[in-house]
Amino acid sequence: MITAPDTPVDRDRWGRPLVIPPDGGKPVPYTRATTLAGTLDDRSALEKWLCRQTALGLADRADLYVAVSAHRDDKQQLNRIVQEAQDAAKSSAAATRGTAMHTLTELVDRDQDLPSLPDDVAGDLDAYRNTIRQLDVEAIELFVVCDDLQAAGTADRIVQFNGQRHILDLKTGSTLDYSWGAIAQQLAIYARAALYNPATGDRTSLNVNQSVGLVAHLPAGAGRCDLYTVNLDHGWEAAQLSKRARDFRRHSRKGLAAPLQMS
Repeated sequence: MITAPDTPVDRDRWGRPLVIPPDGGKPVPYTRATTLAGTLDDRSALEKWLCRQTALGLADRADLYVAVSAHRDDKQQLNRIVQEAQDAAKSSAAATRGTAMHTLTELVDRDQDLPSLPDDVAGDLDAYRNTIRQLDVEAIELFVVCDDLQAAGTADRIVQFNGQRHILDLKTGSTLDYSWGAIAQQLAIYARAALYNPATGDRTSLNVNQSVGLVAHLPAGAGRCDLYTVNLDHGWEAAQLSKRARDFRRHSRKGLAAPLQMS
């Protein structure tokens, strides 16, 4: 079993992990792997869904509707009201359950006792247990850094399968149809990353397969857990493109235009 260092990772005010560079020095912010992996996503469907959730939340909460009128020129207050409206429409319910399922599956993999749970949750965990026993779990929740892309994140699992180590990620959404591009990038980043010690800055190779990753899909309440292979070579190409896109947004646009000098 691979064990993670006990020292927690420091983060900046935006939640980015602060990582000591490979050659030492002051810690610098690394992009979160999930953020980098989502750079190329088409977010139009998600944004429309959030708009619908906001509308439903306002319809259910008359106080928020009044608050919009009272703070229509205050961006911070409007942002808060929108978040409350989305919460009222239970926009975060799936994410909350997903976080809980990650914690509960950790208990399963560590052979620890589970608390009393609703039948549907217990059924999901039984499905996970029956699926994951086909693999040999070597590590759980490892913080890793990919210096090539200055990205970092927490890999859910490292498992042995057919004599090789693989990165495995647990997904709990109802469908992954629109997520495979980001998933492939995320796992490719992890597969080319190293275990990081925040206390010393030391890196330790993971020695995992860099071409094939694994996903355990545990859709909420379905009572099943499906395993998928993911092409990490394509994911790495996309991750590099995402890095260039983010660098362009951050730096290159500053020199894109200049005042026309008339003679």
